[in-house]
Amino acid sequence: MIHVHHLEKSRSHRILWLLEALELDYELVIYQRDDKTQQAPDSLKKIHPLGKSPVITDGDLTVAESGAIIDYLLQRYGQGRCQPSPDDLRAWVDYRYWLHYAEGSLMPLLVMQLVFSQVPKQSPWLIKPLAKGISDTVSKRFLAPQMKQHLTFINQHLSANGNFAGPWPSGADIQMSFPLQAVAAVQSLEQYSAIAAFVSRIEQDSAWQRVVERAGPLTMPGQ
Repeated sequence: MIHVHHLEKSRSHRILWLLEALELDYELVIYQRDDKTQQAPDSLKKIHPLGKSPVITDGDLTVAESGAIIDYLLQRYGQGRCQPSPDDLRAWVDYRYWLHYAEGSLMPLLVMQLVFSQVPKQSPWLIKPLAKGISDTVSKRFLAPQMKQHLTFINQHLSANGNFAGPWPSGADIQMSFPLQAVAAVQSLEQYSAIAAFVSRIEQDSAWQRVVERAGPLTMPGQ
């Protein structure tokens, strides 16, 4: 039996989505964040030393990191589903690219946005104005232009292809779901109609709806 160690306000919803898309049985083990620190509980470290989520256990195996989990589940249980045929080289390259791009390029920007947005809130009152000035400057000069460049790039790909690679939902679509849902939660997608359509398609997907019924709606850190 696959056990999904699921932390609230984390990236593990997309692993549940893949399991539901593959119609695999699994057990959901839910962990709550600390109310003050918003960190995962120490009990998660008993599953994996870093104490992060998502992480799954499947018999004697423990697999962490979303991309590695997606690869594992599709290699072991996918039977060719949720990924392009190896004979379609272009789709296979796109699939691999977006599978790694999500955490390698896009999520670091989103994490930096979250961190800098929290700096003024977490600073002592005496230096809050200074902290806000630093946060605003970093956002305006670096983070916002970078995010616009990435979202334009993603929107162009989705406009041309409908999804990221392979049949819907592919492992690449599932991997890209969290960062784009995170973007949708904090800003308007009026300028990025293809991304908005992609996020809407997730929400309308029957497998995703089963995830929400079982694990609750996706919420983001900081919300």
